[in-house]
Amino acid sequence: MAVGAPEMEDPAQGGKRPVLEIPPVASPSAPPFPFPRRTYKTGAMPSVGEIARAIDANLVGNEQLTVARVASFASASPGDLVFVEKEEDFPLALDSNSTAIIASSFAMTATTSKALLISVNPRLAFARAAKFLQAQSDAAGKSGNRGVHASALVLPTAEVARTATIDPWAFVGDGAKVGERTWVGTGCMIGQGVLIGEDCKIYPKVTIYPGTRIGSRVIVHAGAVLGSDGFGYVRDPEGGRYEKFPQIGRLEIEDDVEIGANTTIDRGALETTRIGRGTKVDNLVHIGHNCQIGDNVVIAAQAGFSGSIVIENNVVIGGQVGVGEHARIQDGVLLGGQAGVLPKKVLRGKGIAFWGTPAKPLREYLKSLAALAKLGKRE
Repeated sequence: MAVGAPEMEDPAQGGKRPVLEIPPVASPSAPPFPFPRRTYKTGAMPSVGEIARAIDANLVGNEQLTVARVASFASASPGDLVFVEKEEDFPLALDSNSTAIIASSFAMTATTSKALLISVNPRLAFARAAKFLQAQSDAAGKSGNRGVHASALVLPTAEVARTATIDPWAFVGDGAKVGERTWVGTGCMIGQGVLIGEDCKIYPKVTIYPGTRIGSRVIVHAGAVLGSDGFGYVRDPEGGRYEKFPQIGRLEIEDDVEIGANTTIDRGALETTRIGRGTKVDNLVHIGHNCQIGDNVVIAAQAGFSGSIVIENNVVIGGQVGVGEHARIQDGVLLGGQAGVLPKKVLRGKGIAFWGTPAKPLREYLKSLAALAKLGKRE
């Protein structure tokens, strides 16, 4: 327990329980979800005190208890950390076999032998705890497995950091650089002159075309193709033949980006395609050449973007959205699933949801649907 930490009454034990005070993180809540237990730690397990400090939660109870896994309280075992958002679900968490619970302020006065980590947003705190456990596992489990596997091919002018890991059958081309603690999975192709920062995870069979630049803490899931040629052609009006327009630009992916499985992102034609810091791209997304995607953008699966589109910061894009060339989606706009944005269209309005094809504000879209329904009834 931290020196000078306050205590609170424990009616079951007739004494006081220690409280490790760490400022909570303020953030909105979200509904719970079930998921299977996942083990992150294989060596010495972190204490709940360490976890509380890592996620800025208040700890009630024994800070020396250790945690190995995250789980839902329905499937929890000893050594598991669970979370609960609704007070009515808290008794279920208390009855579970978990060692520690992340909950909101309603859990402060509970009588239990479990450690309680108090946060304004239990879901966010739980996500951060899982990330902390994963980092601990990586540090413990991979420390002896770093380096270049004997079957990997790293060309002579490539630079692979001492703490990086190159798995079997991966290829790293001339002039490429792989940063500290970055992992390149089995069967990846890292092209000539590719730059990959620190602490990245490149899952198996990712293809990164020459000249692509990737920042630090980037995750690229299996099968993604980064920096391929854009779909650019010039038509000969006389013969009707299409001639390929030069695709000699670059792709730049900034820090803390995550790219889903089998997603494709094209290089710029003559300039640069850019994915901003903290952006999360789901599986099976296509981003065309010269697109400029801002910071903290979220793009759901099967969305498609033509060339030269600008997506500003904090935009949320639903599944199967299609955006035409040279369109602009301004800061904070929300695009609902299967919305269609016409070429050169500008959508503006922070926090405003757009729906339909062509995409329009949700209220207007619903009015249009209602009008169509009335027309149908008249017939």
